[in-house]
Amino acid sequence: MTGTTTDASSIDVVGSLEHLTGRAVGAVTWLAGQSVELRLAENGSLHAGRPGDDRQGVLVARLQAVGGTFALEVGDGHKVWVNGKPARSRVLRDGDLIEIEEDGPLSRLRLHHQDAAPSRSVGEILLDALAYLRASRQPWPRRCYRASRILASRLAWQTTLWFRSLVTVAIAVLIVLTYQQYRVNVRQEARIEQGFARLESVAAALARAQQDALRAADLAVFRQEARARLSELERQSSAVSTVIAEAAESVGFIQGAYAFRQISDGSMLRHVVDEGGRPLVSPLGRPLLTTEGDGPVAELQFTGTGFLLADDAAIVTNRHIARPWEMETGTAVLAQGGLEPVMTRFVIYFPNHVRPFDLESERTSEDADLAILRLLRAPPDVSGLVLAEGLPPAGEDVVVLGYPTGLRSMIAQSGSEFLDELAQAGDVDFWTVARKLAERNMISPLASRGIVGRHSPTAVVYDAETTSGGSGGPVLDTRGKVVAVNTAILPEYGGSNIGVPVSLLRGLLER
Repeated sequence: MTGTTTDASSIDVVGSLEHLTGRAVGAVTWLAGQSVELRLAENGSLHAGRPGDDRQGVLVARLQAVGGTFALEVGDGHKVWVNGKPARSRVLRDGDLIEIEEDGPLSRLRLHHQDAAPSRSVGEILLDALAYLRASRQPWPRRCYRASRILASRLAWQTTLWFRSLVTVAIAVLIVLTYQQYRVNVRQEARIEQGFARLESVAAALARAQQDALRAADLAVFRQEARARLSELERQSSAVSTVIAEAAESVGFIQGAYAFRQISDGSMLRHVVDEGGRPLVSPLGRPLLTTEGDGPVAELQFTGTGFLLADDAAIVTNRHIARPWEMETGTAVLAQGGLEPVMTRFVIYFPNHVRPFDLESERTSEDADLAILRLLRAPPDVSGLVLAEGLPPAGEDVVVLGYPTGLRSMIAQSGSEFLDELAQAGDVDFWTVARKLAERNMISPLASRGIVGRHSPTAVVYDAETTSGGSGGPVLDTRGKVVAVNTAILPEYGGSNIGVPVSLLRGLLER
């Protein structure tokens, strides 16, 4: 009989065979009575029964009850191995491995007095699998395959209910932890993508700033174009020479740079550099940024115009000069990521002064593009400009002073000797060029003349020629008094410009 082949409720069961291989792998054949015949069927299954009870298969061996165990007697012409060694006659012990014939099963003898196979510990099951690997005469690939099947089957069906429940709970906990880790990874990837988006906005701004930076290659172009542009600008600026001469010394060239700082720990946003200290860029040509490492701080540089007020150390300019980061679309996204803008350097150069003067922001208007800056040290021999009482009527002349195109316009006026000096120096630095221009007394505002088109309580429109970099410069009437602060250009409307009326400036000064 095969498997649980005998009803043991009415007889004295003293042993069983646990089948480790063969067609009945995982099953148990009970051994009952004083004598048991072991028969091997053609299909390789093992049958055990009393003499005369079961004639199925070929009689291979007999088991005779002896002193609480069994003695094995192998029939002539048959082969049986016990614990991997050939046996003809042998007294068996609990746990012995019995292999019947070449194609027969490998079984383990158990001696007990229960009516069902007991549950096995994990250690016993593992030992059974190892014992099969050692005792089996099958080739190693088949031996390993069968051992794994034995191990999996017995762990699933012959371990205790408590162990199987524990494994089930462990698997459930593992699934939950895996899912939670997946959710954490998804959230982390989302935060990383947001961080990349924030850094990409700053990188784009830096890339634009680098495109505007001066390089030695630009100087050759300046030589070819400078005379034509300058002659046109000088022709326009000579219209009101007296006003220009008196006001120019009070109009300064603003130069600044800002960066971004981590609010939580104060670490600065920096360039990612290679082993040689050279900044790395993305495939799109934009700088790679991080708040870690020791690369140079990622600064965004800017220029503008400001003018000194008479009898005061206050400098008037535009809000977008005092807070340049507000012009960048990515600033709000950076703030959400815990970064804040900080001014790293903020200075102003006045004509006829070699050294720059440090600036700090005092107040800005929430309603108009106006800002008041404070000089930490007042420039000597600069009288400052006076504010007009009102606005000139439409059709009246005005003069705009400023530094359109920033450093480029002053370099264009500097002459061939200065251009040759910069060319020999190679790529020119933003701060060094301004210092060299000041040392040679080449910092001076450009003037352009225009006509007031119309004005309202919030804006003055005029057609004086200017461009970016001239923001924050004074708009003067023919008496040299400030009627507005230059703030924006309207290129789609024939070069017309917009200024903030002097009345709004007075309101900001009185706050």
